[in-house]
Amino acid sequence: MLNKNKKLQSTRDGFGEAILELGKKNKDIVVVSADLAESTRVHHFAKKYKNRFIEVGVAEQNAMGVAAGLALSGKIPYVTSFGVFSPGRNWDQLRVSVCYTNANVKIIGSHTGLSVGPDGASHQALEDIAITRVLPNITVLAPSDFIETKKATIAASKIKGPVYIRFARHKGPDINTNKTPFTVGKANILLKGSAVTIVGCGPVLAEALKAAEILAKENIKVEIINSHTIKPLDKKTILKSIKKTKKLITLEDHQVVGGLGSAVVEMLAENFPVPTIMLGVRDTFGESGKTDELWEKYGLSDGHIMSAVKKIIKK
Repeated sequence: MLNKNKKLQSTRDGFGEAILELGKKNKDIVVVSADLAESTRVHHFAKKYKNRFIEVGVAEQNAMGVAAGLALSGKIPYVTSFGVFSPGRNWDQLRVSVCYTNANVKIIGSHTGLSVGPDGASHQALEDIAITRVLPNITVLAPSDFIETKKATIAASKIKGPVYIRFARHKGPDINTNKTPFTVGKANILLKGSAVTIVGCGPVLAEALKAAEILAKENIKVEIINSHTIKPLDKKTILKSIKKTKKLITLEDHQVVGGLGSAVVEMLAENFPVPTIMLGVRDTFGESGKTDELWEKYGLSDGHIMSAVKKIIKK
């Protein structure tokens, strides 16, 4: 459940702490930045490990190429930028130079989703899951809070091959603890229930927990699954839950087309189709505004989740 007593923290800050820890433990860790060191929270790494920090400037395609070369030379590069720029602008280099060669590159996409807020449509990566999960050889992670982002960043360093991690600027509550297990490819059940299965990822999962707390007072008990790993998808955990509830709602701060929801529905189409409502951005760009305002307008807030639960139960 939500940790209401702890200060709000961003997932990008979780990455910043984790990359510092990795830098201390492993001298092969290298950071490649595309002119956004402070925004992606690698500026602390840059100060402490100057010889392992490469600033390429506003040149995301070059950044990915440099990272591929470093990986093929035995290093473990984390190439960092906003999600709209990496993997947005350098998808060709990601595809050919990294995924095709199965290079050991970790792609860090910060400021994803509507939660970027005032930066507006041009900086709200709403398509990054779709364009990464389609590529062979790559692992795709979408941690939900500060704590889980630290775990995901460290776990990525142990995977041999490309890994994409998306996170946000938005400060939100922790929904995990230091004791919460994190295994790539293994979803976590945040809340057990029997009425509806909610599968989500990222900081917006906090809205699902808020909704569940209110629904429980009406004796509607939902099961919430944190699918922090989008590829490879944890089919076993999701299928077990779906076979129990017979109803599915997916939730993500991303386009519904090609995202986590699509991945889950594709899997169920081959295994166990059920009534489904997909909550996410529906074929539109975002706009400027506060995170809460945008999640409300685009159907991702706790109120919209509660409405979806009641609607699918009536079906």
